[in-house]
Amino acid sequence: MISNPFRRVAAAVAVAAASCAACAQQADFNEVGKQMAISLQNNHFLRVPFDKQLSQRFLDKFLRDLDYQRLYFTQQDVDGFRAKYGDTLHTMLLEKKCMVPATEIYNTFVKRVEARVALTDKLLKEPVFDFSAEESVARSRKEAAWPKNEKQAADLWRLQVKEAVLSEILRHELLAKLAKEQGKPDPSKGDHDPKAKIALRYKRFLNSVKDVDAEDIANYFLGAVATTYDPHTDYMSFRGMARFKDGMKNELVGIGALLQAEEDGATKIMGIVVGGPADRKGNLKLNDRVVAVDSLNTGKPEDMTDVMFMKIDKVVDLIRGKVGSAVALKVEPAGAPPGETKIYVIERDKVELKDEQASAQVIDFKPDKGLRRRLGVITLPSFYADFDEGKVRCSVDVERILQRLVEEKIDGLILDLRNNGGGSLDEVRRMTGFFIERGPVVQVKGNRGKIDVKESENRKPIYEGPMVIMTDKSSASASEILAGALQDFNRVIVVGESSTFGKGTVQQPMPIAEMMPFFAARDHAGYLKLTIQKFYRPSGSSTQMDGVVPQVVLPSMMDGLEIGESFLDNAMPHDAIQPALGFKPLDESALFIPRLKPLSQERVNTSKDFAYIIEDVMKTKLRVKENKISLNKATRERELAEAEALRRDRNSERRERFAKVAAADKQTFRFHKLTLDDLDKGADMHEFDPAAENVDYMRRAKDEAADLDDSPKWPSALDPVKRESLMLLKGLADLTEDSRLAGTPKKTSAGN
Repeated sequence: MISNPFRRVAAAVAVAAASCAACAQQADFNEVGKQMAISLQNNHFLRVPFDKQLSQRFLDKFLRDLDYQRLYFTQQDVDGFRAKYGDTLHTMLLEKKCMVPATEIYNTFVKRVEARVALTDKLLKEPVFDFSAEESVARSRKEAAWPKNEKQAADLWRLQVKEAVLSEILRHELLAKLAKEQGKPDPSKGDHDPKAKIALRYKRFLNSVKDVDAEDIANYFLGAVATTYDPHTDYMSFRGMARFKDGMKNELVGIGALLQAEEDGATKIMGIVVGGPADRKGNLKLNDRVVAVDSLNTGKPEDMTDVMFMKIDKVVDLIRGKVGSAVALKVEPAGAPPGETKIYVIERDKVELKDEQASAQVIDFKPDKGLRRRLGVITLPSFYADFDEGKVRCSVDVERILQRLVEEKIDGLILDLRNNGGGSLDEVRRMTGFFIERGPVVQVKGNRGKIDVKESENRKPIYEGPMVIMTDKSSASASEILAGALQDFNRVIVVGESSTFGKGTVQQPMPIAEMMPFFAARDHAGYLKLTIQKFYRPSGSSTQMDGVVPQVVLPSMMDGLEIGESFLDNAMPHDAIQPALGFKPLDESALFIPRLKPLSQERVNTSKDFAYIIEDVMKTKLRVKENKISLNKATRERELAEAEALRRDRNSERRERFAKVAAADKQTFRFHKLTLDDLDKGADMHEFDPAAENVDYMRRAKDEAADLDDSPKWPSALDPVKRESLMLLKGLADLTEDSRLAGTPKKTSAGN
């Protein structure tokens, strides 16, 4: 959750730019570390003591971030770092010496990666691996002990390389088998052999580890220091903040192409935004490979930056720039003879990420029995907002869509917040007011205990009819505020996975340049994204850790995975405060949950798809518990054969069943779509087949491997959760109508 983060940024940057000549120099990251440490002590919500114990946690977090699977550092390395820096990192930060340990530890990491990659090359030169031996590796080593020394590390690494080669061999064999069975080209035929592919993979990783500057090392180390306080406090480099802001406003300045890092070092064009700069120019094609970039388009060969084996985010940074400027790409055209290259010059422009915008459907529901209903579905991928200019706001987009749905006389509304990781606090506060009368939306508590109640803005809601919200484990932060507030008010039925993510904290990005001494070099000093507040629902319960628990919980594959705030390092605890002043929930009986929930459970119990999910969750939990991957080829082939047989059986059953469902859907549903482009054009909603129409805003390269997955698609593009949510909403609309006709008040405040 981000709270008004950039109100002072523009002024701060202007002051910094004009203050002195030193401002044009690279920031002193030792000074950056000092100012960040001071701000953490003074402003973080938890007020953690800045002492030796915290210093040890800084070190452990940095080592964990660099080597999450504990494959590179040894226990000897760790012991040495702890003896040298374990008790002193907090003082070194304040004494402007933090880059000394950061650089030393990172350089050691580079050496260890170099050693492992060198060992990989040596192992891959051996004639064959023995895949008949009964060996195994851990699926996850995040809680494993560090290898004692280099010898033990080498033994462990041998097994990791062996597993990587075996997985690649099995992948090749499976793709070849599926392609032959389906009469399609084998996507692995032109690929590198397994050993060569693994060698290239580690070469790319080594290159990414070595291709760093002071800003990168500071970003890694200061990020570890910040996230020691809680998972969402973070240091953001200047480059990182630029990417964050682009994501929040759903647009960027570039060429409008989706890039993918290839293991042989090149950067492949996997998608082109329809109507974007590259699409308009027409020279860049899908599957072209970018090997060099001239950001300024000087035309001079020496200004071409070689991007082979470069990290993808750095390639993206080279390609992006100012509106109207040009970038030159050195490209190996798809299908051209090896070694042939061309130079493509493309003028940069703003690229809207339209697939990340709010959109809607209207579904006419005409069952054999019962009343016909017109149901609206709004999909909101994030609570996006342009903090710089304010031209892009998700609440404005949703308001426009919602007003149109009201004009269409919908009988019920679904708000789909699945995979919505949050965003702007102001946007969610405003949006909540579209569905309730003015009242508390969220309570915000600062680090001094003061509680501020944020209310919705609208005196009268835009939509007052039956409503369902869909959530999952990825629904976080702002999504949890909206779902939690409307659930507290008994305004909606929340449907979805066992809980939402559980992020109940507010962060504010603070420009570190603004904190630095007047004459200090501050260019690219970065930002401290600091947890300054914790938020609570109108009822007083925090969403921290617990998230929002739906009234109707549906089975999900996520139940078998470690997803959510409770699985993050240094997560803050759950707590509760008093209900907000003026919090008056509606009568819960108007949601008819005692009548709707058993009907939902009955449908779930008879659903083959939910049964498959429950079966898969049990298997996933068992695999996580066992935490072991066999390196015996016969064992792995047997496991793959069992999985493939299960997939075939399910697909066979689903094809027959889905055909019947799809035929019934044609009699039951009529689908209409509504996008922001439609609203801008004043266009009428048009009927469409969601199972057939491609509504993507990007032309994508064909993934031949993915094309071999012959699993049938959901009928009418209605996954089990969305289909069940529609059934619940239909039932809610019917019961609401029956109640109205019977003369029961539509809604009342509890206790009145």
